[in-house]
Amino acid sequence: MRVEIVDGVIPAAEIVAEAKAGADGAVCVFDGIVRDNTRGRKTLHLDYEAYREMALEQMRALVTEAIERFGVRDVALVHRLGRLVVGETSVLVVVASAHRGAAFEACRWLIDTLKRTVPIWKKEQFVDGAVWADGEPFPEGVGVALATETVGQLADGKPFPEGGGVARAAVPVEKEPL
Repeated sequence: MRVEIVDGVIPAAEIVAEAKAGADGAVCVFDGIVRDNTRGRKTLHLDYEAYREMALEQMRALVTEAIERFGVRDVALVHRLGRLVVGETSVLVVVASAHRGAAFEACRWLIDTLKRTVPIWKKEQFVDGAVWADGEPFPEGVGVALATETVGQLADGKPFPEGGGVARAAVPVEKEPL
């Protein structure tokens, strides 16, 4: 298992070569690269940032889950931070398995779940401006609500006094199922 967040070039060929073993019948690779446009806008570069410690912890958990869930032998999950130009690798997923079906399924699940759940953010710099990418929606039941929309409470579980709390601040909350 290899899980990393790096600040330099991801050595994709080296990581793929390291993943191969005699018991494997398949190595599936997802090499996420910076493309030259998004929704018709010309891309100059991307800037990636992360909450590094939390991202690494969540990435390790994803790899462990993928190995258990899909029965694959090994996984490498590497994401790059900083400024990346067109053609550079931003994320690499490598899955080694005895069978191709499990390798494909685990690889797809890993990249999709990473993009939805791991705290890594992308700022896209275009010829005509920049935006933080909206990415994938939060998983069901998790979201961000304004403090005025939440029910605040003190540490002892009692509600804030009338007018207490932080007005209009964005805070993460767990949503109760409806």
